[in-house]
Amino acid sequence: MKLMRIGQPGKERPAVAVDDENYVDISDLVSDFDTDFFQNEKWLDIKTEVANRVAARNFSQVAGKRIGAPFARPHQIICIGLNYADHAKESGAEVPPEPIIFTKAPNTLIGPDDDVIIPKDSVKCDWEVELGIVIGKQAKYLASPAEAEAHIAGYVLCNDVSEREFQLERQGQWSKGKSCETFNPAGPWLVTRDELSDVSDLKMSLNVNGQVRQNSTTAQMVFKPDFLVYYLSQFMVLEPGDLINTGTPPGVGLGLKPPVFLQDGDLMELAIEGLGRQAQRAVAYRAN
Repeated sequence: MKLMRIGQPGKERPAVAVDDENYVDISDLVSDFDTDFFQNEKWLDIKTEVANRVAARNFSQVAGKRIGAPFARPHQIICIGLNYADHAKESGAEVPPEPIIFTKAPNTLIGPDDDVIIPKDSVKCDWEVELGIVIGKQAKYLASPAEAEAHIAGYVLCNDVSEREFQLERQGQWSKGKSCETFNPAGPWLVTRDELSDVSDLKMSLNVNGQVRQNSTTAQMVFKPDFLVYYLSQFMVLEPGDLINTGTPPGVGLGLKPPVFLQDGDLMELAIEGLGRQAQRAVAYRAN
C-alpha cells in the first residue's frame, strides 16, 4: 500500500493513496503510522477494508489539502554518506570500504511539498534526492543482509537537504549541516515492501528551477538497502518507524563547477520511480 498523511502540521490523519489524485481516510482504523503501527505490521490487517473502500469509491481528493510526511516523527534519522560511486568522485572522495554514517535530527521531517527554510547565515544550502528506508521491526545484531528484509516496512522519497558550510567547514560532525529545520522533506507516500519489493533499479531525479541537476538510478548505490539495515544493526538498535536516508547520486550543488547553492525562491522538484514526486520552495529564514 501507499501510506500517506493528510492535514496541517501536527494534525495529520492517516490515509492510503488510491492514485496520484485520491486517497482513502483510515483514521478510524489506525491512529497514526508510528512505532506501534509498524512493529505490528498493521498495514496487513487493514488491506481488505481499504480495498473495500476503494471498490465503493469511498475516497477523497488530494487537491487543495496539505500532504504531511507519510509517517510520524521517528526515533532517529540515520544517513549514509558517499553511497554512490560517481557522487563520491564529484565530491573528491574515495568510495568508502564501509558505509559512512551520520545522524539527522528527527524534527527535520516535513511534508513533501512544504517550504524548505534556508538557515540563518547560510550561504551553501544544497539538495540531495534519496531513497529512504523506513524500519518495520526492531533490528539489532541481524545475522545477515537477507534477514534484514523482514525488518523493512517500506520505502519513501526524501530530500536530504544539506548546508555545506555548516557540514564541512565548521568542524566536527556532519550532523550540524544536516539538522536545520525543514531539512528532510519526505513523501508523498511510504510504499510498503509488499508493494515495492525490488528497489534495485529505480529512476531518480531532481530539478532546480526546471533545470535537471540529478538524474540517476538506485542501481548505482554502493551499499544496498538490505545490507545497510544489517550493517547498522551491528552498531545500534533500529526502532520501528526509524528512517534511513541511503545516499544521493551526483549533481548536488557542491559538485557543480562552479558550485551552485539554493537561493530564496528556488523551486526543487524531485522524484523516484514508484515513490511519487515532491516540490519544495526554498525560502530565506525570517525571524518571527
